[in-house]
Amino acid sequence: MDRIIIKGGKTLKGEVEISAAKNSVLPIIAASILSGDKCVIDNAPMLEDVFVISDILRSVSADIDIDTSNRKIIIDTKSVCDVEPCSELVKKQRASFLIMGPMISRFGRIRVSLPGGCNIGTRPIDLHLKGLNALGAEINIGHGYVEAIAKKLIGKKIYLDFPSVGATENIMMAAVLAEGETTIENAAEEPEIEDLADFLNKMGAKVIGAGTDTIKIVGVKELKGITHRPIYDRIEAGTFMVAAAITKSLIKIKGANEQHLRPVIAKLIEMGVKIDIKGETLIIDGTNNLNATDIKTMPYPGFPTDMQSQMMSLLCTVEGTSLIAETIFENRYMHVSEMKRMGANIKVDGRSAIVQGVNKLTGCEVKATDLRAGAALVLCGLAAEGITSVTDVYHIDRGYVDIEKKLKCLGADIFRQEN
Repeated sequence: MDRIIIKGGKTLKGEVEISAAKNSVLPIIAASILSGDKCVIDNAPMLEDVFVISDILRSVSADIDIDTSNRKIIIDTKSVCDVEPCSELVKKQRASFLIMGPMISRFGRIRVSLPGGCNIGTRPIDLHLKGLNALGAEINIGHGYVEAIAKKLIGKKIYLDFPSVGATENIMMAAVLAEGETTIENAAEEPEIEDLADFLNKMGAKVIGAGTDTIKIVGVKELKGITHRPIYDRIEAGTFMVAAAITKSLIKIKGANEQHLRPVIAKLIEMGVKIDIKGETLIIDGTNNLNATDIKTMPYPGFPTDMQSQMMSLLCTVEGTSLIAETIFENRYMHVSEMKRMGANIKVDGRSAIVQGVNKLTGCEVKATDLRAGAALVLCGLAAEGITSVTDVYHIDRGYVDIEKKLKCLGADIFRQEN
């Protein structure tokens, strides 16, 4: 398997361009099923997860052309007829379950394998199924598969016990062609939800309130194909913000939405990082001595769980004691043992982690245990003394476009060793 090799201690400089958000593009690709027309996604991130969900659509007879050089995906779903996507592909990623809403909405039936994804904790699909069932789908689970059948979907008021992003997206996509009005209460408020709603509305849907905790969808009879440019990836932007801080560098980040990054910006400023915001460009000055801080992950607009491990990397290098409380996933500290191999001083107690800053981290071989953990270990390697080798980087490739090339352009001593 490939690995990323980093010689730490280099100061970064220059500018980096952020890619489109993976977590926007995946549900948008799934939503293209709803129209039966041709949809085009511009500036799409060329990531493994994007290729996998594209292959899942191909397995139900969609025609998909991925232009990697121009970062464009052309999707034609008029020939889709199979209602059972390839189980081996579905097991590769959590987001594969997002095709359930569009498929049952358009065809009235789907049989799908239980999905896979990063092993960061239990992420039950019960809220997805509860929402689809409320709209009129009959749900059957057995032998590792979920089957949903509906002669007709009818709008209804649905309350989510937890503001699940995936459940909100699945219900939205199922409801756009349902008869009548659907209301989702306690809906997820993430920017990626707004982006999906924007895509659906361009297609002719009537989605109101995306980005708030109450979303209303008025069903329409049909949707059309469109061209769409997704939002920037706020987690990639946050990762490069931390890269500047952990290496005590000044860099420019192009393609960042201040509103989407408010909790990360606020926490870094609290620690002593200087951030100058000029439209969609951030100038990050991490050259000051930084302070320890406490972090509690929460659903948006709280501090994102997808930035927890990267911030832990930074806190390992900051003098003082920091406390991290992870409230979203119960198994999101698997990177701690790898950071401790590099000299970090971290103690985990349940869903809390106490981080005592150390004078230096030391490079060694570490293993990426999931997507964001892998990015966090790369960040540790940038600051560490000596050489760090990060293995199992296929996790990182699921969510970051050419992370080592982007860091190299900023001056990092980093390269990918292909095996």
